[in-house]
Amino acid sequence: MKTRKIISIAVLIAPLAVFAAGMSEISVDLKLDSGDYVTGERVRGVVKIINKSPVELSVGHPDSTDKLYVEVYASFDMSLLDLTSRKPFVGKFRLPVNGVQKLEVLLGDHYNLRQSRRFLARPILVHGGMRYEGQYRAFDVVPGTEITKALQVFSNRNGLQREFKLVWWPRNQTQHLFMVITDQGDESHPWETRDLGAMMKIEDPTISIMPSGEVIVLHRYGPDNFIRSEFWSLPDTIEFHTRELVNDPETAGHSRVQELYRESGGVKPVERPWWKFW
Repeated sequence: MKTRKIISIAVLIAPLAVFAAGMSEISVDLKLDSGDYVTGERVRGVVKIINKSPVELSVGHPDSTDKLYVEVYASFDMSLLDLTSRKPFVGKFRLPVNGVQKLEVLLGDHYNLRQSRRFLARPILVHGGMRYEGQYRAFDVVPGTEITKALQVFSNRNGLQREFKLVWWPRNQTQHLFMVITDQGDESHPWETRDLGAMMKIEDPTISIMPSGEVIVLHRYGPDNFIRSEFWSLPDTIEFHTRELVNDPETAGHSRVQELYRESGGVKPVERPWWKFW
């Protein structure tokens, strides 16, 4: 009788052990591009899925109920943010047994991440009625340090004013310049903040707005050059046009002299007897 009970318990435990093992056979992880983002900047991450289960994973296909998404929480009270879009986080895919898949996610396309605060994000994979959760990844949204700003007024759109604000923030162990764009009087377009690249703080960048809609930002990139970024700003759209490296006019001549000197192999010193130096 006692032996029969032990066998019955073993039979019950075995499926549970297999079920628990199956839970660890699928892993999902999220890696963010940065630990902090300037307000309005694109919050990009990559979700990595490893499938060591005995079945294929399928997301986004009509014949499957598998789902992949990312939950974002406000860190101060761990409240789950409301979705601002119902579109899928990723495109449809199938992941075979022993397969690995990496997928791009843009969190700002699904949540309002424009408030300056800390957030926590974690990826979720739903398969076979089970949730497979990744670790929380923290990131901060910051306003940046303001340098200068300019206002664009549209003659063909009454009440619409567009503010272009230049701020800096450290990124990859250097200082980067960002352009934050906000419409005053029309909140229908939450414009994306642009990273204009590394900058030197020895002088402030400048921003110019032309009557025809061109917005030109000039900032120092190195000791002898600037980066010139040009955008086209119309009432319902902002388009990036060009980004080019330009020489500093005050040092361009000196730089060219040095370049010619290197190309010629240098100038040989004049040979003189030692007594003619006095």
